[in-house]
Amino acid sequence: MATTSTNQLESESSKDSTYDRMAEVKAFEETKLGVKGLLDSGVTKIPRMFHHAKVEGHTENTPNDSQFIVPIIDLKDIDTNSFLRVEALDKIRRACKEWGFFQVVNHGIGVEVLDEMICGIRRFHEQDAELRKTFYSRDRNKKVRYFSNGSLFTDPAANWRDSIAFFSTPGPEEIPAVCRDIVIEYSEKVRALGLSIFELFSEALGLPPSYLNELDYFEGEFHLCHYYPPCPEPELTMGTSRHTDISFMTILLQDQIGGLEVLHENQWVDVHPVHGSLVVNIGDLLQLITNDMFVSVYHRVLSRHIGPRISVATFFTSSFPHSASKVVGPIKELLSENNPPIYRDTTIADVAEHYFKKGLDGNRSLHSFRLCSG
Repeated sequence: MATTSTNQLESESSKDSTYDRMAEVKAFEETKLGVKGLLDSGVTKIPRMFHHAKVEGHTENTPNDSQFIVPIIDLKDIDTNSFLRVEALDKIRRACKEWGFFQVVNHGIGVEVLDEMICGIRRFHEQDAELRKTFYSRDRNKKVRYFSNGSLFTDPAANWRDSIAFFSTPGPEEIPAVCRDIVIEYSEKVRALGLSIFELFSEALGLPPSYLNELDYFEGEFHLCHYYPPCPEPELTMGTSRHTDISFMTILLQDQIGGLEVLHENQWVDVHPVHGSLVVNIGDLLQLITNDMFVSVYHRVLSRHIGPRISVATFFTSSFPHSASKVVGPIKELLSENNPPIYRDTTIADVAEHYFKKGLDGNRSLHSFRLCSG
């Protein structure tokens, strides 16, 4: 099945005049084996459905010569040492305003837990193909699903990656056995860390520590666990197209392969892997409620000859559909005559609908919610 579909994919790609992208996408989808299945079948040329019109600034074979370095913030002893806490808050405030991204070290989650989570996700994607494909689904009601490219049928080009997603709190029996224990353990620890970081965000904004958590926006989170196989033609495609996150906040665990880049002052800057660290980035919804005091910025993942690259992105957002009707708008305590509202009040559902409808098209999703200036 996989070989036949792969032959069809290569055949479709070779015919410029009769190329039918949707037919190629459907053939790929029907394998239920993702990009890993393509690679296992022996492809040496990537199918045309993965070709991006322009892969700007692809620097796999050249050093990243940017003078910028993504901030690294040490959280050690900040709960017991007031000086260290004030210092960390200042760094967080500046990172959230100027970068929208930073890395944290000494965050309280043991390196052995982080390493095992990476290994667990790799085990899932590298298990027997017939076992893996039983989890393949695009049913958004499922709390555990494996797929390739969340908006495969609407994006202008597919990305070179597969994913398994864990939504909210699936029952243990729903989680694949090869990664069950570590997914449960990591989920609990990263959620606790997320709530602690929201307290730091509140303080950095000049609000009481409990302010953001008491908004009750963060009732659910989901984990998007990516597997980026080595790519035979990385210059033609992307691991993840440039995008912002719809979440309030994302905490990312990445392995040591690298490839994640953030757009800063019109330059793509490498988020260099630091073993034991976690990457934190601001999402669109947090930019909206902080009235641009914190910014959600473009980021992307390059495809590479080496791999696989493993990452686990935990998105702190609201559980749909339970919280979909919740109204979000700039926090009133942050507004003043000198800082009038930039965004109109809207619902989480409206923001989400707009985000997913547009797909990974490289455009910002918050523009539609800006108030018209005079």
